[in-house]
Amino acid sequence: MRLVIARCQVDYVGRLTAHLPMAQRLLLIKADGSVSIHSDDRAYKPLNWMSPPCWLIEDPDIWTVQNKAGEKLIITLEEVLHDSKHELGPEPGLQKDGVEADLQKLLAEHVTTLGDGWTLVRREFPTAIGPVDLMCRDATGASVAVEIKRRGEIDGVEQLTRYLELLNRDPLLAPVTGIFAAQQIKPQARTLAEDRGIRCVVLDYDALRGIEPDEFRLF
Repeated sequence: MRLVIARCQVDYVGRLTAHLPMAQRLLLIKADGSVSIHSDDRAYKPLNWMSPPCWLIEDPDIWTVQNKAGEKLIITLEEVLHDSKHELGPEPGLQKDGVEADLQKLLAEHVTTLGDGWTLVRREFPTAIGPVDLMCRDATGASVAVEIKRRGEIDGVEQLTRYLELLNRDPLLAPVTGIFAAQQIKPQARTLAEDRGIRCVVLDYDALRGIEPDEFRLF
């Protein structure tokens, strides 16, 4: 990661034109090749940027960032106040908040929420492409893989589909069916899941914790 604080002017030339007049700004040059220009009053959102694949040509007073489409970000430097490089190392990825992990734990403890006579085989059941949240057996003893999300979207359905393809190659487990469980499931995700024979279950977090709704109580 390269951080440059400079007084600069920025011009974008491509499908349209955009101009940032001379001012003091932060320039971020990442290892993936992307270049973004930031001010001090727009939170995380850059004023302008060029996404990879692109390349940076540095001349003494002008930087030119260009991509394969011929679009250019021309940065005219009046004064460089800071220029440093930092090795950030491997990115471990975003750690999800506790709600999703709590949902997994609670559903494992109350697996009969999914059906009478159900039993838990294991949490974080391993596969070659990552762990399935819950591996269960239904009342007939059939294997069921459960993927749990806070918000159910198409990516989650695709993830569970890949797990099921692998699990069904194991003769000791097959046939394995799937359940996509979430607090909210988007209509498109539900349609895709049901088209693939995956059952959708909407989870009530408070009910799993044993908290009864009180909106109709008088006392």
